[in-house]
Amino acid sequence: MRTTAIIQARMGSSRLPGKVLMEIDGKPMLTRVVSRVLRADKIDDVIVATTTESQDDPVWEFCQQVGYECFRGDHLDVLDRYYQAAKQYDCENIVRVTADCPLIDPGVLDLVVGTFHDRLPQVDYVSNVLTTRHFPRGLDCEVFTFEALRHAWRVSKAPIFREHVTTYFYHHPEEFRLHGVQHESDHSHHRWTVDTGDDIYLIREIYATMGSDDFTWLDILEAAEHHPEWAEINGHIQQKVA
Repeated sequence: MRTTAIIQARMGSSRLPGKVLMEIDGKPMLTRVVSRVLRADKIDDVIVATTTESQDDPVWEFCQQVGYECFRGDHLDVLDRYYQAAKQYDCENIVRVTADCPLIDPGVLDLVVGTFHDRLPQVDYVSNVLTTRHFPRGLDCEVFTFEALRHAWRVSKAPIFREHVTTYFYHHPEEFRLHGVQHESDHSHHRWTVDTGDDIYLIREIYATMGSDDFTWLDILEAAEHHPEWAEINGHIQQKVA
C-alpha cells in the first residue's frame, strides 16, 4: 500500500507572487518542501501538482529540470487537480501538502501518516488540523484514501469545495470517517508558512540560523527561545480564510 504526497504549487499569489520558486538559503522553496517531504519514512512518492496556466510554466519547467514528477491541472478546481493527478499516478493513499510550507516536518508527516495507516480501514481521512490546531501553521498534513478523494470529487459542487481540496471532508463528517492528531502542547501561535514578504523573511532567518536543512520542528522551537525577535517578524500577519 503506497502513500503519495501531492504538493500543490503555483506561481500566482495575491500577496507574494512567485513565492514557490523564491530562494531560501540557496534553493527554491519548492525544493525545500519536496526534500523535507521525501525524508518522511512513511511517504513513498511525491508529485507536484501545478496548473495549466501559462504563469505556472516555470513550475513545470523547474520540475522537468530537477526530475520531480509534475502534473498540470485546473487552475481553480484544485479538487479536480488532485483527483486527476491521483488517478493518473494510481495513488492509493494521498498526503496533501502545500508548496508554501518550507518547514514541513518529516517527523510530523510520519506521525500523521502512521496514525492513518494504523487505523485503516476504519478511517478515510486523518490530519493534524481537523479540530484544534496544536502544531505551528506551516506543518499542516492531511492524508486520505483515493476512494474518499473520488467521493468528494463526484459529489461536491460548491466552489469552496472545489477550490480547497479537503474542505468537503470536514464539512460532511457524516460521509467520512475522520480522525485528528494533536500535539500534547499548543504551539499554534507560530506562523511558519509563506504568504507574505515578512513570512519568507522569517523562514530565511530560521534556515540561516539552523545552518542546514536537517532540522526538526522541535529544533526550531528551541532556537526560537534564543530569538524572541522572530515572533515580531510576521506575528501581525492575518491568515487568509479558506
